[in-house]
Amino acid sequence: MLKAILVFTALTLPLPALAGQMACSQRDDVLAQLGSKYKEAPKAAGVANNGGLIEVLTSDEGKTWTIILSMPNGTSCLLAAGEDWQSVAAVAAQGDQGPQI
Repeated sequence: MLKAILVFTALTLPLPALAGQMACSQRDDVLAQLGSKYKEAPKAAGVANNGGLIEVLTSDEGKTWTIILSMPNGTSCLLAAGEDWQSVAAVAAQGDQGPQI
């Protein structure tokens, strides 16, 4: 629940409000820092309603993970980070009923 609130807040606040509360820098710098310090690389991404790119970065074995919001101006802000990332298989849609969980 807390994660959902954090993501919702990040997607609805304007970037200056996020920058005052979160660690933000140029995307290239953020990726370089996470890559060198934690060996993390982008594994998933999606475009948010506000035009930002939500990216999930993980280390090879999932020991660490980070979620960042990258804006069109090149600024990326840290949304969440943690340990023990678990990948799950995508659930295939069946007919018109949508995904089966």
